[in-house]
Amino acid sequence: MPTGSLAPAAPGRLPERHGRLATLPDSRLTSWGPRRRARIVAFVFWGNLLCQMGIILSGGAVRLTGSGLGCSSWPNCEPGQFTPVLTTEAGIHPFVEFGNRTLTGVLGFFAIALVVVSWRWLGHKGRGFRLLSLVPLIGTGLQGLIGAFVVWLHLHPGLVSPHFLISPVLVAVATVLLVRLYEGNGPIRLVVPRPLVAVFAIMAAAGFTVLVLGTLVTGTGPHSGDAGDIARIAFDPVVISRFHALSVYVFCALLLVILVTLHRLPGRHQALTASWTLLAVTIAQGVIGYVQYLTGLPELLVFFHLLGAACFAAGITWVGTRLVTWQDPAEIRDHATRPSVTDTAPGAGAAR
Repeated sequence: MPTGSLAPAAPGRLPERHGRLATLPDSRLTSWGPRRRARIVAFVFWGNLLCQMGIILSGGAVRLTGSGLGCSSWPNCEPGQFTPVLTTEAGIHPFVEFGNRTLTGVLGFFAIALVVVSWRWLGHKGRGFRLLSLVPLIGTGLQGLIGAFVVWLHLHPGLVSPHFLISPVLVAVATVLLVRLYEGNGPIRLVVPRPLVAVFAIMAAAGFTVLVLGTLVTGTGPHSGDAGDIARIAFDPVVISRFHALSVYVFCALLLVILVTLHRLPGRHQALTASWTLLAVTIAQGVIGYVQYLTGLPELLVFFHLLGAACFAAGITWVGTRLVTWQDPAEIRDHATRPSVTDTAPGAGAAR
């Protein structure tokens, strides 16, 4: 998480608050008051997170329907043909694959919008926040590049797994940005003992290990992404599944340590809520994982397991953001004694 110090606002550009969000006035859009800016910012940040999670599901749909080579080329679906065409031989596969590519375009739109609003309206949150807002755009571009090679190399498993693993990282970044959006504007501070943060760091590493081993389990299974003869990862699926389950047990043990410690600390309600939610998600993932393993990996259960993986990545990050705060003590005192500038305050832009 970036520590970035608080960036001083330019003269005449004090943050204006609407609800829980504060944005800077825009000299180029003087008719856009804090209400409109806050709504746009919330839409962009929530949209970015949902699309980052959605691309995991759309990619899973491609794999589970065997549509990975529904489009044989990239960026065109077929040589000289950008969009798919319905044929008896190909069926819906080109449309499923092209739909995933289209969602990547939507994700690119939100990633660009995220950078624009962060650098134009959220400069008071510090340089670290603005630099972090660049990560989804960079990651989405990298995803598109890897996706092209995945098609060109006919779903090589050495690329399919990294193609997936970038997405949980981007989900984590989107979660940090969203939480940070509603937080204060000061430098980052710990609100729990430092040893607990160390336990969280180990737990987060264990969580990423869970995701990595999960992709390896999938890489040895029947859902290669195409109905044809596609290379699979050369691991024993039973052995790698057991390693995956073991990593989940380690993760749960560390999460329980965090929960017990938080219950002994006063006033850590937000961190407790995030931790209990993460535990519920992890248990649900474990149940789905065991059921799908015992029932031969039915597509619908695998799809829900992918949804759980997206929630798992967001949940880990949510817990981490609740062990720190960006609320400046001086800022808290100022808010308690002075009313915030709102869209009805003198000098604020007219709300739309």
